[in-house]
Amino acid sequence: MKLVTFQSRGYCSIGKVEGQQVIDLPASDPALPRTMLELLQGGPMLMQRARDVRLEQAVTWPLADVRLDAPVPNPSKFLAIGMNYRRHVEEARAAGIQVPDSQVWFNKQVSCVNGPFDPVHMPKVSDKLDYEAELGVVIGRRCRHVSEEEAASVIAGYVVCNDVSVRDWQMRSPTMMLGKSFNTHGPFGPWIVTPDEIADPHALQMRMLVNGECRQEVRTGEMIFNVWQQIAYLSTVMTLEPGDVLATGTPSGVGAAHKPPRFLSIGDVLRVEIDGVGHIENVVVAEPV
Repeated sequence: MKLVTFQSRGYCSIGKVEGQQVIDLPASDPALPRTMLELLQGGPMLMQRARDVRLEQAVTWPLADVRLDAPVPNPSKFLAIGMNYRRHVEEARAAGIQVPDSQVWFNKQVSCVNGPFDPVHMPKVSDKLDYEAELGVVIGRRCRHVSEEEAASVIAGYVVCNDVSVRDWQMRSPTMMLGKSFNTHGPFGPWIVTPDEIADPHALQMRMLVNGECRQEVRTGEMIFNVWQQIAYLSTVMTLEPGDVLATGTPSGVGAAHKPPRFLSIGDVLRVEIDGVGHIENVVVAEPV
């Protein structure tokens, strides 16, 4: 399934995409909730009900007529791993950044969550705006101390992420949190693709295009720590909740690594594509007054 949160003319709901139609899940089956978080919290039973809704009997909307929001507009956590592709590690070392041996995680404050096609703000306080294409994982059930072998079973699905970063503010905090959490700097979507549609999350081609120019391209199998290892590591520390979003790392080619740096400007169009998952596209605009 491709699960979405959508709105049209003031109406908000959740649905699943089939072809060019969005099936409105709660309108088609009143036993289903109106928010993605409630659907994920409902576990396998509700997910199966959603799967069982058939296009022929459903209430539908043309995909072209709705606005897609972040699939999970209100996750409890939005976490991202740094330095998880070897060539990105090499470009970081070349820039004088110390690279630890263990997994490096940071928090993106959930107020940064943004829709898959909504504008990204150029902060008033910085012109060091950068892009990071990433595969995102959405957690599907409450879990702790998950083994690598069990990790696949706690995943609700996969999304496309752009870990938008403000590099000078990132360097102001050892945790990187400040430079990763500006409002609108967490676009993801366009939908949650359930695991039955992704044979292997480590065999996906991912690319970042800025104004049509490919700046990043990688196969997700080049991760240093794979998705299962990431979930096992994080769940050793904390309880993961349904709807939590994990961004699994960016490859080489970020703007800060170019010589001279190629930071973003107002009007730039950022498009992240992951084969089998989809794409998101965001335009950089001035931060509103």
